[in-house]
Amino acid sequence: MYNIAITGVGGGVGQSVLKSLADTDYNLIALDGELLGAGLYTTNKSFLIPYAKDPNYVNKMLAICEQEKIALLFPGLDAELMPLSLNREAFQAIGTTIVVSRPEVILISDDKQQTYDQLIQAGVSVPFTTLADGFIPNTESFPLILKQKVGGARSKNVYVIKNSSEWKSTVDKIGDSISDFIVMEYIEGDEYTCGTINLDNTCKGVIVMRRILRDGDTNKCFTEINEVIEKEVRLVVDTIKPFGACNVQLRLKNGKPYVFEINARCSGTTAARTLSGFNEPKMIADYLLKGIEPSYKIKEQTILRYWKELVVENDLIAEMKKAAHINDNKNTNKL
Repeated sequence: MYNIAITGVGGGVGQSVLKSLADTDYNLIALDGELLGAGLYTTNKSFLIPYAKDPNYVNKMLAICEQEKIALLFPGLDAELMPLSLNREAFQAIGTTIVVSRPEVILISDDKQQTYDQLIQAGVSVPFTTLADGFIPNTESFPLILKQKVGGARSKNVYVIKNSSEWKSTVDKIGDSISDFIVMEYIEGDEYTCGTINLDNTCKGVIVMRRILRDGDTNKCFTEINEVIEKEVRLVVDTIKPFGACNVQLRLKNGKPYVFEINARCSGTTAARTLSGFNEPKMIADYLLKGIEPSYKIKEQTILRYWKELVVENDLIAEMKKAAHINDNKNTNKL
């Protein structure tokens, strides 16, 4: 049996990967930096790990992967992508393949201006994007979006600005940090989140999901078969050449898709895609570990998200706090 580790299991991405691999023949090991990360208490074995910014992060991850004979590692947090990508060879040397793209791909995905520059050259339809510092809008510029140039998640520090008065007040609020922001053309239309599988520099599959957000997260999603969107998404991943899963976000206006964000990893809707017949983590694992070519059959359906309670015994939390790992959790609960 192959051992697969998943990080960031206290959040939506890591938990989505856990859910997608839960009923497979893989042995799952959960990793998170928070003592109360819910996913830590859903697997037989789990570890409390340092945050990605900790100087000991990579060495600790290497030690766990070597000790537990981890065959495959799925990162669940953006902050972990670059340090893991930069150390892929060290993990490969101990027998662990990290499902992470090259550093160049992560930079393109994380930097909104680089995303625009790269995709526009490839002929992808992208909302006009430029640096906010020094930008002077005119009447035709509105509405527009002001957002962080690098990073950002769940719509944090994203401003939809409708007129010059709102522009002035928002810029005054941001102050000297305006150099960390970009201006993006506002595209009116339905929003989509699209999953892709990329192996051997080839896109092996795409799933298209229209979505409704709440507080920056997908709250409701609708699987669609849409050849126009799929073609545009394939052009994106064929341009940047990610490895493993890659999430492409876009809006559809007058039948034309406009790509505004890329996440070079699994996403928070990974589990919803699995329920629709497109299990990214399993297809990636099956290909890399067993040589099974990805295959899928997408079902058009509606998926609604809801809260679910997870009961964890206090003794188990105390054990994790003391030892930073749980070796044999016989009371595992499913997320």
